[in-house]
Amino acid sequence: MGMTMTQKILAAHAGLEKVEAGQLIMANLDLVLGNDVTSPVAINEFNKAGFDSVFDKKKVTMVMDHFTPNKDIKAATQCKQCRDFCGHYDIENYFDVGDMGVEHALLPEKGLVVTGDLVIGADSHTCTYGALGAFSTGVGSTDMCAGMATGKAWFKVPSALKFNLTGKLNKYVSSKDVILHIIGMIGVDGALYKSMEFSGDGLKNLTVEDRLCMANMAIEAGGKNGIFAVDEKTIEFIEARSNKPYTIYEADEDAEYDEVYNIDLSKIKPTVAFPHLPENAKTFDEFGEIKIDQVVIGSCTNGRIEDLRAASEIFKDKKVANGVRCIVIPATQKIWTQAMDEGLFKIFMNAGCAVSTPTCGPCLGGHMGILAKGERAVATTNRNFVGRMGHPESEVYLASPVVAAASAITGKISQPSEVM
Repeated sequence: MGMTMTQKILAAHAGLEKVEAGQLIMANLDLVLGNDVTSPVAINEFNKAGFDSVFDKKKVTMVMDHFTPNKDIKAATQCKQCRDFCGHYDIENYFDVGDMGVEHALLPEKGLVVTGDLVIGADSHTCTYGALGAFSTGVGSTDMCAGMATGKAWFKVPSALKFNLTGKLNKYVSSKDVILHIIGMIGVDGALYKSMEFSGDGLKNLTVEDRLCMANMAIEAGGKNGIFAVDEKTIEFIEARSNKPYTIYEADEDAEYDEVYNIDLSKIKPTVAFPHLPENAKTFDEFGEIKIDQVVIGSCTNGRIEDLRAASEIFKDKKVANGVRCIVIPATQKIWTQAMDEGLFKIFMNAGCAVSTPTCGPCLGGHMGILAKGERAVATTNRNFVGRMGHPESEVYLASPVVAAASAITGKISQPSEVM
């Protein structure tokens, strides 16, 4: 029996010719990531263990994005601890206010991850980089500590689910709708500790940004990772941003999958995930009027320039509804500048939106958009757990940028056809 993409990457990094699902391996790491919430725990363990060096100062990175710009003394202290650590060990890829972004948008933009890499990050959405044909997965802070010190990590080789994509998305339907549809179909534990592997003719109709969105939410189905077959778009994206060597891994024709799902992109409809789980996916013919108080457009899922362009198309010459707050958060400094230069900020501001510096802020209930008791938000983020964006009696509805924008305009959960 052959190997999947994920299994081939793990085998190569473990120095093995072949691995099988369930096998325990020790593999070499190409990148170790932490943020301002998870890195301090890893640093404490690093110091407690008596380590006095990192395995490679170019292969450890920390991004200050969750509570930055710092919202309080605790956040400032956490960032200072990371700043001091990276300064002491001469970490080359440390990103702070003014030169940062939401980590999972920033690292691909900076060319720090390429096809065939093996990446761990002390953040569950590290699975984003599978869009580039890399194996990337979230780990705990103690694993991050060990990875920083040794450049290695233990893995149990996952089995896999195959998603064969065909067709092309219709107007105002996005990759966010696709991944919400898939999570709704298989459930939040449908891919538990499995690799979600995406391939098929439909890939040619998805941009790399589309794939980053989908890979990002593999964890919301319980996946160990999400990974996309590599094509010309992948290579073009990587070579435009990185000089790192890369290796393309392809699944064997006789690779074993636990399940194979055929997804016709042309049949996907605008989809919203209702509280309080991403699997509660509904299309607009399945629910009635739901009034909202806030809209957030941004995050590591949908804060890229394509997302902002799509939202701006909906907002142009329109206004945010009375009583609704709409917050737009470009995911990186580069995206922020690009959106400004393209005139998107003027469209957002004229519509009555607030535009923020890059931050994870409201996505995890940190700052820049906390919900009060009883409030509802439509967000382009990736989680809608109880209390995720504020008060435990608030509600978060997950949607695409165009659905979020249309909802901000009408004051209720709406699809773009209602405002265009």
